[in-house]
Order: sequence, then structure tokens, then C-alpha cells
Amino acid sequence: MRRIAVAIMGTISGLVLLFSYHTSTSSRMAVSGGTTVAGAGTATPTVPDPAATSGTSTVPSTPSTGTASPAPSTSSPAAPAAPAGSSGSFTGSSVDTRWGAVQVQITVQDGKITQAQAVKYPHNNGRDQQINAYAVPTLNQEVVTAQSANIDAVSGATVTSDGYLQSLQSAIDQAHL
Repeated sequence: MRRIAVAIMGTISGLVLLFSYHTSTSSRMAVSGGTTVAGAGTATPTVPDPAATSGTSTVPSTPSTGTASPAPSTSSPAAPAAPAGSSGSFTGSSVDTRWGAVQVQITVQDGKITQAQAVKYPHNNGRDQQINAYAVPTLNQEVVTAQSANIDAVSGATVTSDGYLQSLQSAIDQAHL
């Protein structure tokens, strides 16, 4: 009888601990209409010069595009907004995540997103490279398909996906889409 009581109490204690565990440890930074994020990207009509990087870690684009286009992180205020239906490249703000910075650049032609690419994302170790080798191209394609930041996060790359979505929204806001 005593063993049964101990087993029941142990089970109850285990359940209490299990249900009191907080599963979300990430803190998502919300960027609202009136908030300015330090290091916000700027609207640029052309692809940035690769030699212009200033000590920031950038990663070449996916192999399907064949070009590298790093975007330097700036702390200056954003350039004047482009009119709706405009064309050009817009680089979102660099978002610091737990695993590294994420920054997205979109190319807009006649008010439609024709290309999206992460110009910065975590790649410091083999695991980051493995995860982002499938996550970043998936996110890039989803943006072009959805024509908005209303896309799903990639399973297994939640932190990168969250940073990607925040930077993407910043670029879309600059393009006034």
C-alpha cells in the first residue's frame, strides 16, 4: 500500500512539473508602424557592391541565382520611400537572432516581388549550414509565391524563419507593397 501511495505522488509531481514547463524561450521583437529599428536597411535601386561590406558576415545567394549580393548593415536612417508600383531592390533591416543575424533583400518589378533572397543568415557551424541550406531557399520561394510576408516558418529553422520574416516585412514596408 505504501508503494502505491509513493508511485501516485511521484506521478502527480511529474505531471505538475511537466505542465509548468515553459516551452517558448525565444523573444520575438515586434516591429510596429511607429517603431524604428536601429540598423534598418535602405531602399537601393541596384544590387550592393560586394566590396562595400564593413566587417559584417554575409553569405552568397543560393546557387540557383549564381551571384553573390551581400548587403552592408547601416545604422543611418532609411532612404525616402519608393512610390507604390515601383521597381528596384529593397533590403530589410538586419535582425539579430539567437544564432546570428538575418537580413532579406527583395527585388520588385512593377509592384510585384520577383525575387527574395537572404543576404545574411546564420552559417557559423555545420549545423547552421545544414539547416539553412534547405530553409533559406524554401523561404525565398514562398515569398515570391505569396507576394507578402504571410508565409509559413520552416520546421526545424524556427529562429531563422522568425528573423527572416521580420527583415522581409521591413523590406516590403520600404517597397510599399
